[in-house]
Amino acid sequence: MQLDVIPHIKHTDSNNFFLLAGPCAIEGEEMAMKIAEKVVSITDKLQIPYVFKGSFKKANRSRIDSFTGIGDEKALKILKKVSETFKVPTVTDIHEVTDAEMAAEYVDVLQIPAFLVRQTDLVVAAAKTGKVVNLKKGQFMSPESMQHAVRKVTDSGNDNAWITDRGTMFGYQDMIVDFRGIPTMKQYAPVVLDVTHSLQQPNQSSGVTGGRPALIGTMARAGIAAGVDGLFMETHFDPANAKSDGANMLDLALLEKLLTDLVTLRKAVNSL
Repeated sequence: MQLDVIPHIKHTDSNNFFLLAGPCAIEGEEMAMKIAEKVVSITDKLQIPYVFKGSFKKANRSRIDSFTGIGDEKALKILKKVSETFKVPTVTDIHEVTDAEMAAEYVDVLQIPAFLVRQTDLVVAAAKTGKVVNLKKGQFMSPESMQHAVRKVTDSGNDNAWITDRGTMFGYQDMIVDFRGIPTMKQYAPVVLDVTHSLQQPNQSSGVTGGRPALIGTMARAGIAAGVDGLFMETHFDPANAKSDGANMLDLALLEKLLTDLVTLRKAVNSL
């Protein structure tokens, strides 16, 4: 299931889902290490294959004064330190063709943002690094259309692609996950459910995206029941003061209980 190609990945013989989790953006070394240490301790206990997530920069912002990052190389070096310290792989999103080769020197999985998943040059550049490519499903795309994004990766000589569903636009300010798309997309690649971004409420009049974090547990359980291979969620020890996407992140203090419940649910699904 394409996990064994990732350096440092643990528990690959598990029947668990795998997890991509961490802060929305790398705000600094101390916060990244603190979050990674906590998530690693939980996932080790629960035998969940884990990839630490953190954006080295945020290029898609509603307002020009929104936080975009602490500097590309500085943030990428922090991601590398997380990987080396805790012996876990890392994932970050890229936004330009030149980002692919640069980020590939520091991380194990390159993520294509949902708004950019049709950008052929970007997808091909990511694929040609040889890294696993995590393709976020565009909010404007059908599940069936993601086969073409996957084919861009495979036709570039890279067989390691994932699809991550993060919901479909419903009106102007809401996201809806159509769980009928999970089995459809699993025909093309392993499928991940982005739990926290699926609960975003974009296009607010303030220019700051809102969210419904109280429904994270509901969304995650539904994803496991639908048969997703992995879960993606952003988590922070102080979401209210996070510099990016705090409105829809999971409080780190709630993560262990949620993952414990999800492992139990996964075992029940596997037994059917």
